Amino acid sequence: MPHASLKLTPGVDQNRTPALNEAAISSSQLIRFVPDTNGIGLPQKLGGWTKYYANKIGSIVRCLWAWADTNANNYLAVGAESSLDVISNNTLREITPRTFTDNVAVDASTTIGSNEVIIKDVGSNISSYDVVNIQTQISVGGLILFGQYQCRGLSPDTYSIFTTDVLGDPLYATANVTDGGAVPGFTTINGSSIVSVVLNDHGYSVGDTFPILVSTSVGGIVLFGGYTINSITDANNFTIQASSSATSGTGPVYENGGDARYLYQIGVGPNPLGTGYGILGYGVGGYGTGVTPTPNPGTKITTATDWTLDNWGGILIAVPYNGPIYAWNPATNDPTAVVIANAPTVNHGAFVAMPQRQIIAWGSTFTGIQDPLLVRWCDIENFNVWAATVTNQAGSYRLPRGSLIVAGIQGPQQGLLWTDLGLWAMQYISQPYVYGFNEVGTGCGLIAPKAATSMNGVIYWMSQSQFFQYSGDGVKPIFCPIWDVIFQDLDTTQVDKIRIAANSRFNEVAWFYPTTGSNGVPTKYAKFNAGLQKWDFGTLTRTAWINQSVLGPPIGADDNQYIFQHETSPDADGKPMASSFQTGYFALSDADVKQFVDQVWPDMKWGYYGGAQNANVNLTFYTADYPGQTPTTYGPFSLTQSTTFVTPRFRARLMAMEFASNDIGSFWRLGNMRYRTQIDGKF
Repeated sequence: MPHASLKLTPGVDQNRTPALNEAAISSSQLIRFVPDTNGIGLPQKLGGWTKYYANKIGSIVRCLWAWADTNANNYLAVGAESSLDVISNNTLREITPRTFTDNVAVDASTTIGSNEVIIKDVGSNISSYDVVNIQTQISVGGLILFGQYQCRGLSPDTYSIFTTDVLGDPLYATANVTDGGAVPGFTTINGSSIVSVVLNDHGYSVGDTFPILVSTSVGGIVLFGGYTINSITDANNFTIQASSSATSGTGPVYENGGDARYLYQIGVGPNPLGTGYGILGYGVGGYGTGVTPTPNPGTKITTATDWTLDNWGGILIAVPYNGPIYAWNPATNDPTAVVIANAPTVNHGAFVAMPQRQIIAWGSTFTGIQDPLLVRWCDIENFNVWAATVTNQAGSYRLPRGSLIVAGIQGPQQGLLWTDLGLWAMQYISQPYVYGFNEVGTGCGLIAPKAATSMNGVIYWMSQSQFFQYSGDGVKPIFCPIWDVIFQDLDTTQVDKIRIAANSRFNEVAWFYPTTGSNGVPTKYAKFNAGLQKWDFGTLTRTAWINQSVLGPPIGADDNQYIFQHETSPDADGKPMASSFQTGYFALSDADVKQFVDQVWPDMKWGYYGGAQNANVNLTFYTADYPGQTPTTYGPFSLTQSTTFVTPRFRARLMAMEFASNDIGSFWRLGNMRYRTQIDGKF
């Protein structure tokens, strides 16, 4: 009886039926392929993982980022749904930004010729480390207060801000006002979509966008968002057009019920010194010192469904989805991440561009109303400057195609932005435009914000029904022989949970994705070996991932709120790793005759080089006479280094093999298995 070699086509193919996928692999779990000198891929057990940090984070981790500061201290930033944390030297510290909102009567004071405005908010305890986002436009002393301002703490009940124009130049009050100011008022006419707005000294022109950030009902119309100004009545009045007609004539109705809305971003620091005699009320505080307010501790932000993280040198840059841009500097040991006051107030995300170092924010804003196609960037080497002038390199650009920017990353020599429709490259060209934007791929939009990565100079991403790569020869689709496994089982209502996982150690890129019935948890993965151009798939949950970094091998987070470092063990955090793969059907003479198999010789690597050769692999045979039949099972047969051969003794037209292991502390790689076979009739 002759012997035949088990020569498998590398990679997993699920698009083919088992009978069509002859001498190839049809399913897999926690394996990988490594190239050999003949250019084929040898299947082996996947590298295992161990806990990077001993304790749970406290909520599901959505983003990870590793960096080092200028003192060579290494950090892992952890963006979770209810916290922002940093792990260093096995110690976790929470740096979650803190905020709170007040809706209070407008009470602002101005002085002619000064750009300082004193705001009263009783019991707010605002310090000079805090930032206020004034979300209702306030007219006072010839000024319009709106947007983010750095605060200057004066007393437990008062603080001041300094008004500037978009270029950062001071805007001075034109009137003395004490404890005054007003928010916009709206008046409707029955049957008309035109809304009259009163806002003293508004400064608007026809065609400008008027933002309303607090939903206001008037005359049967709900006003919220950005509105184009139709006409200017005078310095205090103008009109906008609503999306529907009023059902009654009403007004004026004031935004937020006439109250100011202050969204405070709390920066925890040492108490500031008082402001001294002459600033506060007579007799308040010691002469020459004033009153030192106790900073308001605020409340942790708890609505971060996702984060984007990057580092500006030694400083962490963190953006909660649809939030402002925060910075945390380990050198100053800030207790929390602190908002960048001059940065856009809402963003889908941001990254740091290299080598000129600028924060690139997408899905950004000028007015507080988010523009899903707007890109903004700060000045070179200064993330406190975002207003573009002829003397700096801050700027903005709105992509003209697509409905939203899904994500952006720093790629090789350029920034990359994906819309739902295509891929854009933003290349640094210096002043006056700073960046040039080109659409380099169409019909290849990104399916989810965390579905793209750069590895070894090539960009990989998952689109709505395809995979793509981008390199020097442009955008190319990646053939995917496991397409059915992914896209026929993908939960399309939870695609924002998809996480890409690059592993440059093995030239692999994986996508963890949620399936129908997984409740949005990315429990399955599809993995692409870029060197071999081969795929495999399996079951494993990861909610966040970073590639090889200053912290060593890749790090991933599970939905059980633990963080693991990969390629550190043959096991799954001290537990056996269930690794397996199953072939398609083998056949003799195109299955015209039955085959009889009575002997199989194992040939494998049974452990790591120089280590214990103790792997135990189970070999199971599945046989059938016709492809649609339920197969008959033979085995499993236990294979170890000491196993000379096993004798399954079966006859069938079609035969498939499964290799599986579930032992602790072992490693294996398939070699040249041989099996003894002969023709054994047609029936």
